[in-house]
Amino acid sequence: MNPTRRSWMRFNSWGWAARWLPFATPLAAKTRSVYDELGIRTILNFRGTHTTIGASKQWPELHQAMEEAARHYVSLDELQTKVGARIAQLMGTEAAMVTTGTAGAIQLGACACLTGMSVAKTKQLPDLTGMRTEVVIQKIHRNGYDHAVRNVGLRVVEVEGVEQLANAVSARTALMYFLGGTSGDHAWKTQPVPVEQCLPILRKHGAPLLVDAANMLPPWQNLQKLAAQGVDMICVSGGKHMRGPQCSGILAGRKDLIEAAKLNSSPHSDSFGRPLKVGREEMVGLLLAVEKYSKLDFEALDRECLRQAEFLREAFARIPGVTTGLTPSDRTRSIRRVYMQWDEKAKGLTAAELEKKLWDGEPRIAVQRHSPQGVEFTCFMNDAGDEKIAAKRVRDIFA
Repeated sequence: MNPTRRSWMRFNSWGWAARWLPFATPLAAKTRSVYDELGIRTILNFRGTHTTIGASKQWPELHQAMEEAARHYVSLDELQTKVGARIAQLMGTEAAMVTTGTAGAIQLGACACLTGMSVAKTKQLPDLTGMRTEVVIQKIHRNGYDHAVRNVGLRVVEVEGVEQLANAVSARTALMYFLGGTSGDHAWKTQPVPVEQCLPILRKHGAPLLVDAANMLPPWQNLQKLAAQGVDMICVSGGKHMRGPQCSGILAGRKDLIEAAKLNSSPHSDSFGRPLKVGREEMVGLLLAVEKYSKLDFEALDRECLRQAEFLREAFARIPGVTTGLTPSDRTRSIRRVYMQWDEKAKGLTAAELEKKLWDGEPRIAVQRHSPQGVEFTCFMNDAGDEKIAAKRVRDIFA
């Protein structure tokens, strides 16, 4: 009797393969803990989507699809085009591509502004001879991530206010870098020149506007609003609140600029962005993450984050001598943070010591410092029940 495909797969799955194939993985390996074997302790994350601790946890449904993507050869250019078209449709932009995080998107966007579709110029970078040489950035928007535009050799021109911006933009301006959201997630003391005022000034000189939108999720609609405003390029992380592959991001916007960005990136060997390689696994995983994220009920998600934050606030408030409250959210998104403060001398415990005890204890808990004193718990993508574990650990330490 000829075996059916299903019976053959059962026969071929573990026993036969483990006996004959040197690369076969035994069934027991599915339950192994690689972190335990390496002696690395996992973290209960109340710090937020920080890259240093893994940023976020991928949606469970991504794992199987990414594993499937890794099993087959495909044309990366074709996959990037198909995935980008679907992401662009959901964002409301002309085109999009998958990048290595927001920083990778910013750097490739800057390259695109310099070279266009000139292969000779892509090979010339970071030598800017014959190209535009400046990037305009509002002083209030300066941050460590603007290194991604400085990488390609552009000189930063800092401006404050509409008048300085209008005077700074010229034929030398390759682009303007604009930081979306707010610096450090907290409200700015002074307001920057908004997108709608920047665009007409830049267009007089043919200079694109690139928005670093890493701090603008949630919700997804913030990206669609940028697209509707006519922003030339939007850069966002796929591996933070979107819960896609950690090393993924999106560059979306004008079709001509996205095509130029592709020319400056992998798999083109002699390009400035060649080291910013994105694999087929990341492309597939990010697409699924975007499709899921764009349909989320963000109000329900925020209610759950607020519920966890209120639970912690009430638990901390019951500790004698502790003052607690909710840190205000920024202007573009709702991030629920709970702070706790106390008299360090009276308690014999500093904020640094509490942070260390939470980090060194079991389970390991990551928090961040609150200014001017205390610590802060971010309730952003925590599993239900995490807040109870954190509350007990804090009560035990203060006891």
